[in-house]
Amino acid sequence: MLKKETFVPMQFFKKEAYTGSMNGMRYRVSKVEEELEAAVYPEPYCYEATPEEQKTKMKFPFSEEGREQAVNWINQQYEEKSAIWKSASRK
Repeated sequence: MLKKETFVPMQFFKKEAYTGSMNGMRYRVSKVEEELEAAVYPEPYCYEATPEEQKTKMKFPFSEEGREQAVNWINQQYEEKSAIWKSASRK
């Protein structure tokens, strides 16, 4: 699970998107206009190569609170869709 205390700081999103993965689930957090957009999608492909219909997205305020909400949402998606991630996992 992601920890909001150690997740990348807000300043990072002013310049670029952040991507990562957890056991079959990939995620991406980026600044879109004046909001943070979080997306989760199954392995094995990168964000750009994954079909849109396989991505789940949510927007949050571009603030520290929004960053924490995004981390919590990613963790929630990881738990709720564990069967999808397990079947996509390369392990």
